[in-house]
Amino acid sequence: MPLKLMYITNSADVASIAESAGVDRIFVDMEYIGKSDRQGGMDTVQSHHTLRDVKNIANTLKKSELLVRINPIHDKTKEYMSSKEEIDGAIENGADILMLPYFKTVAEVETFIDLVAGRVKTMLLVETPEAVEIIDDILQIPGIDYIHIGLNDLSLGYGKKFMFELLADGTVERLCFKFRQRGITYGFGGIASLGKGAIPAEKIIKEHYRLGSTCAILSRSFCNVDKSSDLEVVRTTFVNGLREIRELEAECEKYISYFTDNKRDIDESVEELVK
Repeated sequence: MPLKLMYITNSADVASIAESAGVDRIFVDMEYIGKSDRQGGMDTVQSHHTLRDVKNIANTLKKSELLVRINPIHDKTKEYMSSKEEIDGAIENGADILMLPYFKTVAEVETFIDLVAGRVKTMLLVETPEAVEIIDDILQIPGIDYIHIGLNDLSLGYGKKFMFELLADGTVERLCFKFRQRGITYGFGGIASLGKGAIPAEKIIKEHYRLGSTCAILSRSFCNVDKSSDLEVVRTTFVNGLREIRELEAECEKYISYFTDNKRDIDESVEELVK
């Protein structure tokens, strides 16, 4: 099954282009509380989108899902609305999926699930060592639809020098195994255009297939609208980039079937021998 590809933007024009090119989820990012403190100095996206952006993108999309990342669970202050107000506002303005970032406790996840109350789909962003430590308890909570592993913050939390160390040291694989056991759809990290990225995107996509991941974020380097705001350039980037990714995925599907077919044959043979 092709990866669900997600792209972060609050531009209606860019969202429309991405949707037409085949991006599955447009990602409006409202998270800002504490983000600059922990990612200060890093070349990461800190969007600080608003409820108005949620509504604007919702009114633009025709087939892609609208994913909205809220802030971590928090109370209302003079500076920002409460988690309940954020969640209610995002749902009222058209979100299809809400993402909870940077949680560290079971109680935070339970609060999130309770506040969403089944009105839209839920996605957890596992990006703290504390969340990894209690992941078995978190997976017992009903109402979790999707889980994404956030490699940037999780690697920071573990004191890593490079976010893809979490692929090499088995952290991502162990988490994926747990999610798969619980029957929860999952993904991790982001991908650049093929041939680009510190580790070429094609290698990362193949790892998604090996681990049974079903979604990934198209990174800022895939299409950096800060560097080129020409919509025709943006359109060409998305169309060509998505085509190349889907072609590689077709190759991945072909080779995965080699092993899945073999596993099915083994299962059938065992069943026959047992009989």
